Amino acid sequence: MGKGGAAVRHAHAQGQEKAQAQAQGKAQGRGRSGGVRDVDMTVVADDGVPLAGTLTLPPGSGPHPAVVLLHGSGPLDREGNTPKVRVGLATPLAEALAAEGIATLRYDRRGVGGTPGDWRAAGFVDNRLDGAAAVRSLAARPDIRADAVAVVGHSEGAVHAMALGARPDVSAVVLLAGYACRGEDAFRWQARSILGSLPAPVRLLRPAFRVFGRRQLRRFAAGTTDVSRVAGIPVNARWTREMLRHDTRTDLAALRVPVLALTGEKDLQIDPGHLETIRRLVPEPGGAEAHRIPDLTHVLRRDPGRPSMSAYRRLLREPVDPEVLTRVTDWLAARLDN
Repeated sequence: MGKGGAAVRHAHAQGQEKAQAQAQGKAQGRGRSGGVRDVDMTVVADDGVPLAGTLTLPPGSGPHPAVVLLHGSGPLDREGNTPKVRVGLATPLAEALAAEGIATLRYDRRGVGGTPGDWRAAGFVDNRLDGAAAVRSLAARPDIRADAVAVVGHSEGAVHAMALGARPDVSAVVLLAGYACRGEDAFRWQARSILGSLPAPVRLLRPAFRVFGRRQLRRFAAGTTDVSRVAGIPVNARWTREMLRHDTRTDLAALRVPVLALTGEKDLQIDPGHLETIRRLVPEPGGAEAHRIPDLTHVLRRDPGRPSMSAYRRLLREPVDPEVLTRVTDWLAARLDN
């Protein structure tokens, strides 16, 4: 990216020595129960931006199988949280994987937490390249098995996991709420789904929302700036432009590693019907195993009632759905522990 500026270059210079030491496994671990350790690990991106992260290591000296965890869109920290939406996926997943002897790396997005930069200026492609850098850095550690590194992605992270799965240093892919279509089509489905879940008086405004949405999509597609304003609010225009153009079906067809795809029956943001497309597109010898989880929402909690984004605050007081954690950890353990 060309947006890092002097602040990013200064942060990179200050953190380069630490990043190299951590990439070689020299950072000191913070002990947890059962011998599990959290290690500060900085991934140096292709353009030199230091992505601050945490590596959870299971007991023992290794080398261990491992996963890179990629979160959804927006200003997400390494735990999968924004100030307003705290999904908190990383810690419970890392703990569950550590119990199976699998390490987990996750990191702060650009401009979030310990990572410098501006998240609104980061592109969709930048996020994928950062994920690739994380895979390389993880596989290079002496305490990690380079032949047993998987990628687990949620929402936008699942889209990047599809692309990263074609890399020779990735052994398996887990998709939590991933779509199989062009980004623009996924965006339109999401808008219809969310509008349809709103109270009846608001649903009357759907025609106006559609006109406004189509106008904004055309504006983003024709633009060239990194950041634009919509109704006075700064929006990541480059990310949107790149996301709208990308077709995940090409990535899925290029995979040659095993894939696990999970989407909630009550996901308002990703069409669970795409599970069948994922299953059909991923070729052998890897193949795809797909599960539509009853009552599961996009935030990986179950809601027995009518799905609504207004319920997220309530749902996020609950832990991540245990079936999701069990399915992911059991599946990965069977494919990485060999």
